[in-house]
Amino acid sequence: KLAAEFPSEDIFLITASPVIKAVTNFKQVSKTLEEFDVEEQPSSLLEKRYPNIKVIQSGVKQLKSDEHKIYTEDGKEYIYEKLCLCAGAKPKLIVEGNPYVLGIRDTDSAQAFQKNLAQAERIVVVGNGGIALELVYEIQGCEVIWAIKDKAIGNTFFDAGAAEFLIPKLTAESRETPIECKRTKYTVEGSEEKGRPPAASDKLGSALGPDWHEGLHLKGTKEFSHKVHIEILCEVKKIHSQQEFIQLKQTSLTFPKGEKNVEPDEVLWPVYVELTNGKIYGCNFIVSATGVVPNVEPFLDGNNFAVGEDGGLKVDKHMRTSLPDVYAAGDICTAAWEPSPAWHQMRLWTQARQMGWYAAKCMAADALGESIDMDFSFELFAHITKFFNYKVVVLGKYNAQGLGSDHELMLRCTKGHEYVKVVMQNGRMMGAVLIGETDLEETFENLILNQMDLSAYGEDLLNPDIDIEDYFD
Repeated sequence: KLAAEFPSEDIFLITASPVIKAVTNFKQVSKTLEEFDVEEQPSSLLEKRYPNIKVIQSGVKQLKSDEHKIYTEDGKEYIYEKLCLCAGAKPKLIVEGNPYVLGIRDTDSAQAFQKNLAQAERIVVVGNGGIALELVYEIQGCEVIWAIKDKAIGNTFFDAGAAEFLIPKLTAESRETPIECKRTKYTVEGSEEKGRPPAASDKLGSALGPDWHEGLHLKGTKEFSHKVHIEILCEVKKIHSQQEFIQLKQTSLTFPKGEKNVEPDEVLWPVYVELTNGKIYGCNFIVSATGVVPNVEPFLDGNNFAVGEDGGLKVDKHMRTSLPDVYAAGDICTAAWEPSPAWHQMRLWTQARQMGWYAAKCMAADALGESIDMDFSFELFAHITKFFNYKVVVLGKYNAQGLGSDHELMLRCTKGHEYVKVVMQNGRMMGAVLIGETDLEETFENLILNQMDLSAYGEDLLNPDIDIEDYFD
């Protein structure tokens, strides 16, 4: 976006990764909903497309904002007029430096995971966001103990009702073949042949695209397809090595067979997880999928950034940080403006793309001394994804975020087919969750945006016999 705004200026992209992530197959589904694929491409493609872009492959060592200088790991320095920090976020690992604990964040870690899984009989997955959900659904031939801190799965994206709707898919023995996924597989060009050294854990690859598990063969050693046991309302208290566990003289548990049937485990496992609910499970390894923290480290030293409670660099409504000429976008930043009532920040690909695009517009407007309006994509939170092979659309305050107890929910659910939930406040629609092919996203988007009073319709709003999209067209 910057290269197009400033065709005669030099644009430097400094990145530690040999590839860039490109947005392809972009589709505007509705006013605020968009679908796209994310694929890795060699950086030369970007330089070919825009002759004024130069990609510098090196990590950043230091930012001296008072001198408008960036120092890179390879010993060079660059002077900037304007700078945008888009360094993303890194996975929160439950413990650092334990070989049995894997984070899944980028292509390298997803491939390491696949390798480890091939020899595994049981793994423990910790976390309840998008990656954990997809992972647990995709794994076959391996027992999965899934520890979540909430009452129900997928808490980031939906409520307990939607979780109930999805659970049968998780335990079904036979799996339907997924609809052929058009998103590309991720490989780093030529990495296999050249024996590229794996990224050191502190050098982070870029975040995976939305279909990161496609093309990975996620199968363990066992013959059955699906065995998932969910431990709710708990976190990891401690991780014990085999040696430590033997000294503990405590009992670990087998994979639960029924409600009451919990037996002590005779097998010795490489690593043991003690949960806050008192249970101990042995396993081959642990997947830590507990979300991300903004990757701000190289930039904080010697710079007086305002930092949000979630650890991100605070930005105003023009994506400016608290330091002159330094902007930030995507996972690294914390939206510190007064948000529209139906929008909130979430560290997702869709928001990263929108923020990057909008930050470039803001940098251009500031450079030219023009004023700029907040981009429309920040009017309404809207995200479209897939879980367990269902299309999932979340709009606005879909979990009644920040509405207090003063709201009501309306539900429509057809088992195995669709799940529709709307969040209402004072007769107005504030948010919605749509699972399955409901075709309601555009209608609901409009109803949330225009805040029309719907009290007169009552429960009929979700009546399947009333064609609501025609009605509000």
